Amino acid sequence: MVKGERVRLYTTGTVTSFKRSMAHQINHTVLVQLEGVTSKEETPFYLGKKLAYIYKAKTLKHGTKYRAIWGKVIRAHGSGGTVRAKFAKNLPPKALGGKLRCMLYPSSV
Repeated sequence: MVKGERVRLYTTGTVTSFKRSMAHQINHTVLVQLEGVTSKEETPFYLGKKLAYIYKAKTLKHGTKYRAIWGKVIRAHGSGGTVRAKFAKNLPPKALGGKLRCMLYPSSV
């Protein structure tokens, strides 16, 4: 690594949907497809990792228009590498299909 080179401490993911059944939607649990994760065997590394849904608001708060809703990966979902996540506040419907950041900390390695 070259001195002064930027290091990215997160990987990206996509909010695919809320957890749901045929008739009901569970708003406090979100299904996330993480970049580069394609099987259930790859998901244990991400369990407990912090997630941030970053969005832009109209008004300044704390000197910025960007805000974040924080959550964490709680378990795998299915066999395709999708994970379930819970957030401090429920994600808005606008977040569906949107990007989020999966921080590579806390690390258990």
